[in-house]
Amino acid sequence: MSFMSRFLGAIAGAVLTVTVPAAVAEAQAAKVQVALGDTVSVETLAYIVALERAKERGVDYTLTSFAKEDLAIQAVVNGQADLGIGTPYAVIQKSKAPLKGIFQVTRLVFFAVADKSLYKTWKDLDGQPFVFHARGTGTEAIGNILADRNGIKFGQRSYVAGSENRVVAMLNGQIKATIVDLANKNLLLAKSADKFHVLPGLDEKASDEILFARTEWLAKNQAAADTIVEEFAKVWREMAADPTMVEKERVKRGLLKDLPKELLADVDKYYRQAVDNGVFDKAGGSPQAVKLDFDFYTQAGQMTGPAAELKVEEFWDFGPLERARKKMGG
Repeated sequence: MSFMSRFLGAIAGAVLTVTVPAAVAEAQAAKVQVALGDTVSVETLAYIVALERAKERGVDYTLTSFAKEDLAIQAVVNGQADLGIGTPYAVIQKSKAPLKGIFQVTRLVFFAVADKSLYKTWKDLDGQPFVFHARGTGTEAIGNILADRNGIKFGQRSYVAGSENRVVAMLNGQIKATIVDLANKNLLLAKSADKFHVLPGLDEKASDEILFARTEWLAKNQAAADTIVEEFAKVWREMAADPTMVEKERVKRGLLKDLPKELLADVDKYYRQAVDNGVFDKAGGSPQAVKLDFDFYTQAGQMTGPAAELKVEEFWDFGPLERARKKMGG
């Protein structure tokens, strides 16, 4: 087992609580419970930086990392968490869950990778097993669209949370075809480009993860929601101008100190590549971006359409982001 898989196994489902000096008293409130449908890692470090900045302004928080995204979404639906980071569109539509998106965290920049000796083209994957992050997530949505566009149907579907874990499994010969994020696509090819390759993907960049909350919590905690969204917006703007700011903030705040040095050495590289490839959009969301999400997720079969008839206001509350933009300028 590699140091990467050992680390990820240790933190899956764990609660991350980071201590900082006493915050400004004027904004003190009950601790905000945040549910993350992903592992705490280099790829999610920017989220922690934004939450830590909000904490300095008096919005204390506890972050719970779930191995499956649907568990994080359900935690918010059930009131066990106030905010979530994931993709709750299908849950909102199908169950009428009182959730609203408030910030676009990441966009779908993922890559289909396969054992080139078995699957040279998408046609070779017709009826073959394929592995996704989790049921109903962005990776499965991408897979559904690509399968449809290439006229194939997958065979057995399996789910392994975390691109890092899927890459480890590919290198160990346990997975032959999957979808991974930018950093892990690069890692896979760096380690074994002679064995694996990237299949043609999508040009669209729909939302991968959004920050969302229960409508009741938003109504009662506008100040806390505004502070958190404002800090996310600030970090995303700063990243766009200088991707190295994330590592500087990590060092300054002593974040992810238990992460192996080999992974921390790649923080700057990851954020440069992520910014260059459009993973983070400094706008933080817009009605136009949500409509693109509707198009994408209806094509993927996770939402029912027609996409043009879906109403942005039933899925998003742009109040916190609009107030943040007004305060920040632009």
